[in-house]
Order: sequence, then structure tokens, then C-alpha cells
Amino acid sequence: MLTQLTISHFAIVRELEIDFSGGMTTITGETGAGKSIAIDALGLCLGNRGDANMVRPGATRADLCARFSLSDTPSAQRWLEEHHLDDHNECLLRRTVSADGRSRGFINGTSVPLSQLRELGSLLIQIHGQHAHQQLLEPRYQKQLLDIYAHEPALLKSMKSAYQTWHQSCQTLAAFQQLSLEREARQQLIDYHLKELNEFQPVQGEYPELDQEYKRLSNCGQFLTLSQNSLQILSDNEEQNILSMLNVAKHEIAELTAMESQFNSLLEMLEEATIQISEVSDELRHYSDRLEMDPNRLFEVEKRMSKYISLSRKHRVAPEELYDLHQQLIEEKNALLRQNDDCDALIEQVKADHLIALDVAKQLHQVRQQYANELSQLITNSMHQLSMPHGYFTVDTYFDDSSLQIDGATKVEFHVTTNPGQPHQALSKVASGGELSRIALAIQVITAKKMDTPALIFDEVDVGISGPTAAIVGKLLRELGESTQVMCVTHLPQVAGCGHQHYFVNKETNGEETETTMKLLSKKERLQELARLLAGSEVTKNTLANAKDLLAA
Repeated sequence: MLTQLTISHFAIVRELEIDFSGGMTTITGETGAGKSIAIDALGLCLGNRGDANMVRPGATRADLCARFSLSDTPSAQRWLEEHHLDDHNECLLRRTVSADGRSRGFINGTSVPLSQLRELGSLLIQIHGQHAHQQLLEPRYQKQLLDIYAHEPALLKSMKSAYQTWHQSCQTLAAFQQLSLEREARQQLIDYHLKELNEFQPVQGEYPELDQEYKRLSNCGQFLTLSQNSLQILSDNEEQNILSMLNVAKHEIAELTAMESQFNSLLEMLEEATIQISEVSDELRHYSDRLEMDPNRLFEVEKRMSKYISLSRKHRVAPEELYDLHQQLIEEKNALLRQNDDCDALIEQVKADHLIALDVAKQLHQVRQQYANELSQLITNSMHQLSMPHGYFTVDTYFDDSSLQIDGATKVEFHVTTNPGQPHQALSKVASGGELSRIALAIQVITAKKMDTPALIFDEVDVGISGPTAAIVGKLLRELGESTQVMCVTHLPQVAGCGHQHYFVNKETNGEETETTMKLLSKKERLQELARLLAGSEVTKNTLANAKDLLAA
């Protein structure tokens, strides 16, 4: 429940503090006095858009503060606790707007984004503007009103979740398919490259081995000549070679050793040299025996190495890396093939998510149908009370699975007939301005009883209503005020007289400045104001008597 509204330097208000009570509060005043200014200020506290024009001329900023009691608002209390903004059973919404247009929002003293003000504000109070009856002609608003009356938040939440899941899977599939042409082009290129590489079949580590073999085969003649020459020098020359000369030297030194033992070490060194040269000769001889001239093999090695080099240049990699490239292309092709399978899986997922969303939409439609019948009867009864005795109202629902949206697949249409012989048609084709205003008010009062929101504001929603009908409207609002806090800006005395409290808005000027004030009327002052509303500019004994009758009623 709204308990207090404080306004500072807002529009033509200098300073204003209003204390609100439960029940029905009416607000009246002269035309142009600023009766809706408190509602505009409250709207800013609830997160509405603000601008520099809202700041009182000469002031640096406008400061607005709305205080709520949460004893009857468990949903708002839970929201505050979830966002760590709770302050026992009270909530303070504050909004400042500076002269340069910048604004800030606060919840219980903590700075918050305006989105959080709006989110919390929707749980605290509902404002019905004077143009609400025009909204009534919009199909989306008609569905919204039916959902408010049905009051099935859990089912609506399930519908939203199911739709979002389906929508997300559709987006995933669309993005996947959008890239399909690129994948197809890439796959064609990979197939082209793989055709060559599959035919060639590069082997891991093959190129370095080929390079070594090529060097050996291409230099085979030179290798053989050099090894034979070395063998001739070391051991194979019959006339003179190193090994035979070493043997002669050993014989001579052996004789020296026989005569002088100090030459033993030299003889041992020559023995070791003889052994090593013999081993070198054996290795060279063994290498020469194995070395064969093979032109055919050399041609094959040259040909394969040439292909390695050609393909590596084409793919801009080193020849040693051609095998790895081949394996990468094979894996990429397999991945693309798996992606084609993924596409089929995504299509199936979209179908499955769509069926789930449709199932929830059908459940929601059945609930809407049930409550549409109840709401139709209630609105028809209210029309009879509001001086439309022949009125007949229906809330018609149609299920259209081809237009599945986040709020289901139900189309809602309000149909009405207000006079005998008049066809039962869409609301926009039948109702006049006054009739539409009365129907809108009846719907607002009916749906308000189903809301969790503990406070309701009606801003001149009784436009186009007068006489006995106005008295009925006043009684309806007062009846609503018995269970919900109701604030009503009105110009009708019949409505104003039904309030539990009555505020009067007055605009004063000294020729240089203008200021609006708002005052809670005493019983005597209230009689004067009701008389003014009844009579206009001149209050007579008769209008005062009529005002007393209104209060007594």
C-alpha cells in the first residue's frame, strides 16, 4: 500500500508531502490545476522516463519519493529479499531528475537501474490512465486483460520458457543453415585437395628418408671411387700400402725392443694402429660390396621427391609437413560430414521443441477459454449496471498454431452489442466513446480484483460518464476500495463523493511564479468541493444539499 508521496521541485510543485490511507481516495480540482501531477510524480518513482522539463524552473533538480507498506505485498517483499534490497516491511522508492536531464533511481537508499524500479513498481501499484479505453481496442491488450483475470502466472511462465527454447533452437538451426553454403564450398575444396593427396599417399617421416636415399643413389659412383682409392692406400695396393708399411715398421721396432726394452710402448702403439687401420679397411670394403648402382630406384626416388615438393608448394607447407596436412584435411572432411548429421539433429530438435511449446499453448488456451466465459458474463453484468441494459459482451478465443508466440497461440477478440437489433461485432466497430469508456472501466474494476497488486490508481477513467451511471461507477470503485487501495482522479461529484478520503488540488500564482498544492479536505471542505463540482462556479443551498446527499449515499 502507498503510504506517503513526497514531491520537491517537480513541474509546478515546490514542496508537497501527501499521506495516503487505505480504501478509496479521490482527487479533484479545477481544470488545469495539475490533478494528475501526483500520479506523474509517482510514475517517475516507478521507473517512467524523465526529462529536464520536469524540473521546476530555477531548481537544480526534482526529488520524488514514494513510501510503501509491504504488509499486504508478499510478492514485492520476496523481490526485495532476492535482490538484497529489503528493509523490513517498508519500501522507499526515490527518483531524482537533474536540470540537465540526468536521473537516478533508488530502492531503500541503494542506487539501482530504472529497469529494477519498473520491475518492483509493477508489484506495488497499477496505474490506469484516462486513455485506457483506447488500448481496449488493441488485440494484444485484450489478451493481456484476459490473462490478468485468469491469473495463471505459472502457466504463462511455462509458455514463455517453452517458446524461448523453441525460438533458440530455431535460431541455432538458422545460423547453422546460413553457414551451409560456406561449408559446402569448403567441402568441395577439401575433396579436390584430398583427391591428389589420397592418390599420392604421403607417409609420416618419408621425405627425410627419401632425401637421404637420393643423396646416396645420386652419388653412388663417387662414393665407390673414393672408397676404392682409400682401400688401395690403406691395404689393397700390392706394391705399397699403409698396412704393409706398418708391418715392416713393427718388425724393425721389435728388433729394437729385443735390444732395448724402452721401445715396448712404441711397439704397442703400432699394434693398435694396425688394428684400427684394418678395421677401417674392413668397413670400407663392406660398404663397397653393398654399394650398387640402381638407376631405376634413383628415378623412382627423384619422381616421388618431386611430387612431395610440388604438392608442398601448392599447399604452402614444407615437404616434411605434407603428411600432417593430409591428416588434417581428412579430419576436417569427417567433421563436415558430422556437421551434416548435426543439421538433421537440429531439425529434429526444432520439431520437438515446437511440439512442446504447442502443447503448453494448448493448455494455456483451455484455461483462457474457461476464464473467457467467466469474464464475458461479469462484463455483461457490469454493462447492465452501467446503463447499458441490453448490452451483451463476449471474450472470444481462437487457437491458431500457425501464430505461436511467447504468450501462446490464442487469439483473443472482444465482441459486444449495446442496443437491441445491433449486431454482435468487434468492440471497435460497435461501441461509442462513452460506451467504450464504461466498458473499459468495468473491465479494469473486474480485473483489478484478481491482481496481487495492493494499490490501484485511476486517472480520469470516468471521462464520458455522467448522471446515474457516474454514481454506479463511484460505488464500484468504493467497493473495490474495501479490499484494495484505490486512488481516483476525477471530475465527477458522484465519484468524488464515494471516496473514503478526498484531496483537493489547487493552483496559485503571484504573477511571476505558479505553484500547485494538494490538501486533504475536512468534511465541511469536502461538501464545498462536491457542491462546486455539481454547480460549477456558483455554489447554492441546493447544490450543498445535493452534496450532503452524495456523501450520505
